[in-house]
Amino acid sequence: MNVWLTKSLFTFESQTMRYTIYQRQTGGKTMIRYVCEHCDNLACDTSVCPVCGQRTVVKGTSVFWCDSCQIPCFDETCGICGRKTRKIGSDIRPVFPEEKLLFGILLGEPEVFLKKSVWSMGGDFFIIDGVTRRFSLGEFEKKDPKEIRKELGNFADKIDKLSVGFTDSESIRKFTAANGSRLARITDEAESYIRSASKGYLPSSMFVSFSGGKDSTITSDLVRKALGTESVIHIFGDTTLEFPSTHDYLGRFRRTHPTTPVLTARNCDQDFDDLCLKIGPPSRVLRWCCTVFKTGTITKTIEGTFGDQRSVLAFFGLRRLESLARGKYDRDTDSSKIKRQVVASPIIDWTGFDDWLYLLSNRLDFNDAYRRGYSRVGCWCCPNNSNWSSYLSSIYLPDEYDKFQSILYNFAKSVGKPDWEEYVDKGMWKARQGGNGLALSKNTVVSFKPCAFDKRALNFDLSSPIEERLYTLFKPFGTIDKEIGNKMLGEVYVLNPATKQPTLLLSGRIGSKILKVTIISWPSKAKSFRASQQLISDQITKFQTCIACGACQSVCRQGAIFVNKTKEDATNCGVSYSIDSAKCVHCLECVTHFDSGCYMKKVLRIKNGTKV
Repeated sequence: MNVWLTKSLFTFESQTMRYTIYQRQTGGKTMIRYVCEHCDNLACDTSVCPVCGQRTVVKGTSVFWCDSCQIPCFDETCGICGRKTRKIGSDIRPVFPEEKLLFGILLGEPEVFLKKSVWSMGGDFFIIDGVTRRFSLGEFEKKDPKEIRKELGNFADKIDKLSVGFTDSESIRKFTAANGSRLARITDEAESYIRSASKGYLPSSMFVSFSGGKDSTITSDLVRKALGTESVIHIFGDTTLEFPSTHDYLGRFRRTHPTTPVLTARNCDQDFDDLCLKIGPPSRVLRWCCTVFKTGTITKTIEGTFGDQRSVLAFFGLRRLESLARGKYDRDTDSSKIKRQVVASPIIDWTGFDDWLYLLSNRLDFNDAYRRGYSRVGCWCCPNNSNWSSYLSSIYLPDEYDKFQSILYNFAKSVGKPDWEEYVDKGMWKARQGGNGLALSKNTVVSFKPCAFDKRALNFDLSSPIEERLYTLFKPFGTIDKEIGNKMLGEVYVLNPATKQPTLLLSGRIGSKILKVTIISWPSKAKSFRASQQLISDQITKFQTCIACGACQSVCRQGAIFVNKTKEDATNCGVSYSIDSAKCVHCLECVTHFDSGCYMKKVLRIKNGTKV
């Protein structure tokens, strides 16, 4: 036998032996099936291969049902009675008394499910006392929310009593008991990961990203237990679009954990309703609301809380199985949105089943929106929400729902939609992209002509008059020098940060809409005249479209950029944009990170006067 074959067989046998031992330690078959493509599709227990340490691929998830105990299980054998279980789906969540009542009312039998064990398997499918049943949620959505809301009120006292005792009900007690080994394993693994990820960080250099949803609730509990302290900072990003129940839960959390600092990051300068009319409502493609009301404000809170610390550890409640997009996330990574933030995700491989097993087993308080049937809790009007979630909001949040519908109708009419009512009611607004029909979209077009007398110069026709903010936007290219130029012509030089020699010359008087830019030498990172031209155009795009969304501030690792909304008047567009020259290292990340230099360009983009 040749040496190569002998070595290959030895390696295979060693891998097999190591994995067999690993299986015995972790309990064998699990809910999530992973394979490692680096180890010849080796079956694995987690998203990290125990043999080679590489990222594995999810091949499916399974949830089982014990017909004897009438509960969902994580394995093919029930943890209580030991009998064989049957596969019922890929994930599952409990249905609380509030949601049971709602389904009963929608079916015309209000109390029909109140004493039954009901679990949701996602979409239209439910399992009721072990029997799979499909409800047509689309048909339910046709029912008048006002009538449903009125009937729900008739059972308020009864539901309150049932809700209080839900955790102690027989089905929940059996569920937590049967899956105790699963709970112990995922808890131990998550806490071990947290302790490992936090090595090298002081408590004053880490925080929990706390949304008020179940995933962040679990992450908070795991972090505080793993690190043995209640003093880890929590940052709550208040988008101003939270469920009322989120604020209620946040208040209870603060009272229950008085020594845990809970900071609120809120954008008080921007108004969501106004922005919907100005740049259009957020869509599944253009979720500008996250940038304006979450990323930007959390960045400012991080800077105000952690000062000049270059790296801050953030514990997130991300789960890959929540969506296809999140399935691509790494467990620990540098944040692509907030550059000073290192993200660690303790429960990234958990299922919804795992979430509820942890919450119910540990008897944790959680957001009441889940009791009403919402599967996800974030912004109540998020374009990623399902039609069913929107219908629930029409029942439980009638004032907010009607107000947002009015905003959508007004937007659809303002951009010239002939079928504006259908456009909104059928959810077509969720797929919109670009700034077609919006007045601000014209600012995304940067027009210039080469100078006839100087081939190095470009003449720009601006949509906004020149103001001091324009010069600030050229600071990433170098030092701004207003002394050596001709003040009568409005000349301002940009000096190379290394050589102190002129690299750009800006010519244009304050208040004028004509700007001449002469490229004396290529700016940093530009390898051609054309590349230099693009970088300059990017910053002029930013000058014309900036609404103080805060995205630039978030991507600056140096903490050199500060963006705020100010009062708009004849001399400025209502944006304060400053760059600290002492902190700026001229890396141009704020210029190149976004397509065409500005996040708003993507939101408002038009091509030849039409939507892209």
